[in-house]
Amino acid sequence: MEHAVDTAEMTATRTGRNRGQHTAPNEGPVVLGPRDSLVGTLTVDGDVRVHGTVEGELKAAGDVTVEETATVKARIEGRTVAVRGTVQGNVTGRRRLILAGSGSITGDVRVAKLQVEDGATLNGNISMGQTEESLVEPAAPQGDGDQPQS
Repeated sequence: MEHAVDTAEMTATRTGRNRGQHTAPNEGPVVLGPRDSLVGTLTVDGDVRVHGTVEGELKAAGDVTVEETATVKARIEGRTVAVRGTVQGNVTGRRRLILAGSGSITGDVRVAKLQVEDGATLNGNISMGQTEESLVEPAAPQGDGDQPQS
């Protein structure tokens, strides 16, 4: 039985997943199993581990791990991104990108530090050396700027 999530946007947090229930802040990662499929945007306040299929966007405050069984056609952003499977899309690792020997990335990479194991493939542009803070997307400006100054 395959589990599929088809959504415009999905947000998962480690706390308050169930109404009236508080979960521990150090709970394990959000896991998409090998038969799970996600189409859309997944924003996680913590870690995420992908064994299945993702199309769209993955954004985690913590680490993102793409396992060997995973196929990801998405933009990925995480603190440390580890790729053992296949990724087609741009990847941002605010601290580090680890591309394992079984991993493959087709897309541009922005990382503070890069680790590539023998056998891995990376096809795209690499931008590295920035600090963790500089890899965070800038916030959109607030207001329209047409209001008079007091």
